[in-house]
Amino acid sequence: MPSARPATAPPRRHSRTAPPRPRRVAARVLRDRVRWDRVGRVGLLVVLCVVAGLYVQQGLAYLGVRGQANQQRAIVRQLTRDNAALRAQQRSLGDPVTILRDARALGMVRPGEHPYEVTGLPKH
Repeated sequence: MPSARPATAPPRRHSRTAPPRPRRVAARVLRDRVRWDRVGRVGLLVVLCVVAGLYVQQGLAYLGVRGQANQQRAIVRQLTRDNAALRAQQRSLGDPVTILRDARALGMVRPGEHPYEVTGLPKH
């Protein structure tokens, strides 16, 4: 009787061997696999966004403070000019010529002088 092959033995192949078939992996197994390269990229992107956000926040704060400083400098310059004008006015008010001119403008006269008022002149 011819020798019988066992049922578990693989079938015989031709003398030429075929290239091995690519192994099929179930879709579920691919879905469950973690893609660490993508996780790393996403993590780096999140860190980059946080760092950039902090830099932008600090930059905006710097620009705001700089604007306030410029406004305060302008106020100080204006007050310095006003102070200089007031000091000059103070010096001129102590001058006897200015005192005499202001008193005459108010209608005051020196003792012994007679005041005169000219009326009826046309206004320009």
